[in-house]
Amino acid sequence: MAPSVTVTIGRVLLGLYFLVPGLSKVAGSADTLAYMQGHGIPFAEPLLWFSAVVNIIGGLFLILGRHVKFVAYGFVVYILLVNVLLHDFWTMEGDIVARETQNFVKNLGILAGLLVLAGSSAARKITPTGWWRSDGAMLRDQA
Repeated sequence: MAPSVTVTIGRVLLGLYFLVPGLSKVAGSADTLAYMQGHGIPFAEPLLWFSAVVNIIGGLFLILGRHVKFVAYGFVVYILLVNVLLHDFWTMEGDIVARETQNFVKNLGILAGLLVLAGSSAARKITPTGWWRSDGAMLRDQA
């Protein structure tokens, strides 16, 4: 079954949601690193670069329709970690509480979209052959 236009648009927008910040992490790594260190994230610098790569590759995979179910579930875990480690509004005071609460709740909305996307996407085997092909092309070949 071919995905609807709205699912495809949603998938691309979710991919952009991760791709653009991934590129921003590379371009503005000093600011992102300072933010992570300010939250006491251990191994902040290697995690910064790891998250940038994950954001960029995962975002591209969502945009291009590759391994959508796997990537969506991976980003669910990523968002849960980001929410708990970086948007921990319950540990803060002052003006920042409202902003971090908003980021936390916004991320829950993104997480919901990822769960819907994962639930509506076909599972596909992760193999060294054909990994670059779209999920749709792989499913057509299996039919």
